[in-house]
Amino acid sequence: MLRELSIKNFAIIDDLSISLEKGLTVLTGETGAGKSVIINAVNLILGARASPELIRSSEEAAELEALFDVPPQSPAARMARSKGFDVSEGLLIRRIIRRNGRHNVYINGRLATTQILSSINQHLASIASQHAHQSLLKPEHQLLLVDQYGELSGLRQKVGACYNEMVPLIRKLTKLRHKLDEQSERRELLEFQCREIQNAKIALGEDQKLEQERQRLKNAERLYETIGRSVDRLYAGEDAVFERLTTIARELQRLSRIDQALAPAANRMEAAAFELEDIAADLQTYLQGIVFDSDRLEEIELRLDTLQRLKRKYGGSLESVLARGIETEEKLKRVSSIPEEIANTERRLDNLYDELGKLCRRLSEKRKKAAADLAKRVEKELTSLGMPGTRFEVRFEHVPFDKETDPHLVLDNSGIEATGIDRAEFLIAPNVGEDLKPLVRIASGGELSRCILALKAILATGKSLETLIFDEVDAGIGGSVAEMVGNKLESLSHFHQVITITHLPQIARFGRQHFRIAKEVQMGRTRTTITPLAGEARVKELARMLGGVRITKKVIEHAREMVGQR
Repeated sequence: MLRELSIKNFAIIDDLSISLEKGLTVLTGETGAGKSVIINAVNLILGARASPELIRSSEEAAELEALFDVPPQSPAARMARSKGFDVSEGLLIRRIIRRNGRHNVYINGRLATTQILSSINQHLASIASQHAHQSLLKPEHQLLLVDQYGELSGLRQKVGACYNEMVPLIRKLTKLRHKLDEQSERRELLEFQCREIQNAKIALGEDQKLEQERQRLKNAERLYETIGRSVDRLYAGEDAVFERLTTIARELQRLSRIDQALAPAANRMEAAAFELEDIAADLQTYLQGIVFDSDRLEEIELRLDTLQRLKRKYGGSLESVLARGIETEEKLKRVSSIPEEIANTERRLDNLYDELGKLCRRLSEKRKKAAADLAKRVEKELTSLGMPGTRFEVRFEHVPFDKETDPHLVLDNSGIEATGIDRAEFLIAPNVGEDLKPLVRIASGGELSRCILALKAILATGKSLETLIFDEVDAGIGGSVAEMVGNKLESLSHFHQVITITHLPQIARFGRQHFRIAKEVQMGRTRTTITPLAGEARVKELARMLGGVRITKKVIEHAREMVGQR
């Protein structure tokens, strides 16, 4: 339950603190005094989005703080502990809203995020405001209320999780099929290129080696004649260079015995003769290896032509041709894997579809049972709120779909959404003899307020929420109906802390706690004050609510009687 609330520099509130108790707390005051501002502050503490516009004029920041008592085994306590917060001494929430847009959230003195705040506080309190009246008219919210009543949130989450896993796979399958269609021609080209490069069986440097061999074969006759003459002139022929060098070397050796200075020249000449002999031997060996093979030359010409064509086509070198071959193989593998990927995706989708179908059917069946029971209970609650004879029904319709809808999102002639295969609509006949019509079309403000209260009363019977806050639940009602509403709020307060803003004394008199919210001007600034009321002060407030501007003795007596009736 909400134990303490502190608000600083928020809207027309400069500094306000309030201590709250169990049971029913009523907030009263003139229109515009700041009652709804307090509800807005609580909304922010529960995780609503903050805006710098909410900061009091001339101030740089607003500060909101609330202390909640949290039962150890409550959902809020479990959620807080899962986030690392100790709630044994309560849950202290503080929000700072700055004009520069830098807002801060603190939970038990530790910096937190609004996401963490919302996840914890959704189990702490619920606010039924004029916005709730509007949301009640939305089909998606009506379906949510049915699921909450039937305790189907877990099953609904499973449906949503399965659906959210399927949708990306459906998009993936569509893309894969389009890709497969687009790649049919592309695949033929890749297969041809890959086959062409693989069949060529290229070796790095092959073109250079073949070119050298080609030149040798092409010039074999010239090589043979020239090398043959060279061998003869150097070594084998008459008056060969080797023979002359040998003769010169012997003559220098003899002369070196006369003059040792010639010895080095003699030795070098002798070495040159031996070197020349080796050269001649090498040339002779080369000569013997010269081949005259026109068939081999033609074969090389054809091979070089093939390699040259591939180089022109795939990048200018054998390295680039081989790299292109590897790249093409990888592309072909990716293209070739699409059918298998499609098959795997289809299998996964079919399995998920079967699972989702079972979940949706089970959820739909349970919803219908829960809705029938909810309708009976709403009728009973509305009777206690001055609407006897009211008929209430929850009508279900299939989720619409069309021919463009993916088959995996169609089940039992219904489309599938994250919430299942159902759409719900609340129907009501407030008067005996009338046909059931959608709540959005028939309910007056007072009837809608009582529908809200009836649903809150039904849904709040569990222990998931500790605090219920009603803002303007008395809209459109008065007299005996207001008495019934007040009595219903008081009954609810036996199980929950209930806080309500009201303009009706018939409701206010049921409060265990009563605060008057007023607006005053101090030093040229408007500020909101909150005052706890008891005894005669409370009687006067009820009298004000009863009598308006002129409060007579009879009005005071009536107010005193109302307080005494509690």
